[in-house]
Amino acid sequence: MSTVAVLRNPTAGRGRQKDGVTAALRALAEAGHVVKTLDATTRDEAAAACRQAVADGVDALVVVGGDGTVHLGLQAVAGTGVGLGVVPTGTGNDFARSLGLPLELAAAGRAIARALDEDRRTTVDLARITAGPEPERAGAPGGTWWFGAVLAAGFDALVNERANAMRWPKGRRRYDLAVLAELISMDPRHYRVTLDDRVLEQPACLVAVGNTPSYGGGLRMCPDAQPTDGLLDVIVADPVSRLTLIRLYPSVFRGAHVRHPAVHSFRTRTVTLETLPRPATARRRPGADVIVGYADGERIHPLPLTVTAVPGALQVLA
Repeated sequence: MSTVAVLRNPTAGRGRQKDGVTAALRALAEAGHVVKTLDATTRDEAAAACRQAVADGVDALVVVGGDGTVHLGLQAVAGTGVGLGVVPTGTGNDFARSLGLPLELAAAGRAIARALDEDRRTTVDLARITAGPEPERAGAPGGTWWFGAVLAAGFDALVNERANAMRWPKGRRRYDLAVLAELISMDPRHYRVTLDDRVLEQPACLVAVGNTPSYGGGLRMCPDAQPTDGLLDVIVADPVSRLTLIRLYPSVFRGAHVRHPAVHSFRTRTVTLETLPRPATARRRPGADVIVGYADGERIHPLPLTVTAVPGALQVLA
């Protein structure tokens, strides 16, 4: 019998999967495991509750939600040996899909219960972000964050930042409007990308770092990324026209964008991303050179950021 702490996001997937969540948690209880639901009303409280549960010695942490909820759980269990179970109720569930975890909720609960019964874990890599000196989020002591999927640090990060600042419209339409606004004002930044074996200094419209292939509900930005190889996949896209960017977008769902001559792919253990001052003649707007990185869809910290692959940092119940 194991003690399982459960973090639940009732709004994931727009809160329409209540019956499936109940069935998943029932599968754990019926297998004889002690299920303790973590009480939290904010993300900061949820992060603190997860860390406390791990400190108290739970056998596993189960997160019920989408990639953002998984991201919260990672901050607590990374490097601890405490198993993570995922009941995917989000709209994208990229992390669960990348690891081949069950997407049907009752099946996910049964798979977690079996893994606990058999003490079966799947060991995968995580990516660790460091920045400083002041972390912006609770749950990131010392300016360190973990992520499982993809870090966005270019056009996609700017879209997230704009969408988060908008109060209207709600839901997916807000994101679509943010994409349109960023396309209209598209202004490539100048980056320094420091890899294990080289340094790139160039303008780019998109920079992403992947531990697994996809984010954003199936966008295979880093299609060759593998969470078991001890490496990160880094994608850098040269400045392109708005029309080219629009035409490239559908190919990202297949991972075919990496065949475009403007898209470059690298593999590395560590990468540091920085933005550099642009020429005085470059078009600017207030704060234009500031890029805030987003990992697993969550706001992290402005660049510069250093990302390191950490082999075997996560034990997944699967």
